[in-house]
Amino acid sequence: MKDDHTAAAQKSFDEATRLLANAKKELRLSVKHGKVYEDVKHMRIACGAAYLGVLSAVDGIFVLRNIPKSKGRPSIEYYKEGLAHVDKKTLTSLNIAYGILHLTGYYDGTNDVVTINRGFEEAENILKKLKQML
Repeated sequence: MKDDHTAAAQKSFDEATRLLANAKKELRLSVKHGKVYEDVKHMRIACGAAYLGVLSAVDGIFVLRNIPKSKGRPSIEYYKEGLAHVDKKTLTSLNIAYGILHLTGYYDGTNDVVTINRGFEEAENILKKLKQML
């Protein structure tokens, strides 16, 4: 049973890693002009993919920690509540990644290079921290 959980968690991490790599490639397609991304379309796609990578990594840890799946579409509250039981520092990183990548970058289309890079840094931090828990 434990091997099944570990395999499922590893699959989630592999997907998270793939999504973050794709997000970085997409972000490179968004040409920078000074301190802003000119092509907001690519920047938004990159932010969305990076955020999905974060959620996939968190899902993997939830499998390992036997945190039950939410019914229907999981909300950010589901992820926050579950991660609060796993690691508070990673929860802080999740809040930052959610705010920057999902809300500011993806939905609002804020094209500030420094802000978006900060969101990507937090996504990488989350994957690194959670991967250590495997």
